[in-house]
Amino acid sequence: MRATRRLAGLFSTAALAVGALLGAAAVPAQAYSPNPAVSSYYRDTDGCPCSGGTLDDPFDGTYFAYDAGGYAVKLELNQGGSFVGKVEFHPNDEKLWVYDTKNDGDTFYVQISYTSGGTTHNLGTVTAPGTDAVMDYVVKDYDIPEGAYVDISVYDDAGLGDYIGGARGTGAAIA
Repeated sequence: MRATRRLAGLFSTAALAVGALLGAAAVPAQAYSPNPAVSSYYRDTDGCPCSGGTLDDPFDGTYFAYDAGGYAVKLELNQGGSFVGKVEFHPNDEKLWVYDTKNDGDTFYVQISYTSGGTTHNLGTVTAPGTDAVMDYVVKDYDIPEGAYVDISVYDDAGLGDYIGGARGTGAAIA
């Protein structure tokens, strides 16, 4: 009888531990529905430093530094009148900034690549960390050749199947 109770207690403890682990595991973020609207703002960085105007936003604004031959882009994501995120490509030092500006249980995924010498190079997917902060952001520093076309695509899912918007092709940024 004592062994049976001990065994039952062991199974109960194990089941509780497994349940706690499963309950604490991250669940996939819910997809935006409908997708956020994307507004794109470009700057020829030959005329920078530049900020203000359409580069202003309620979080930290945007400032692009001078970079001869560069073309910067800022993508703002809004849903239902609410600012949910932004993505910026800065040609000076080839940096990608990804901001999640709303604690809504969702995030978005930014795929970045560049084309140089007729070859496209995929640099991967970037997303802001999901914390309890009002604004999460991540900055990625790349080594992209000067004059390369930089394609930025924003998706609503980690599988990159639900395209929201971006700056690609003839609307690409330039490093």
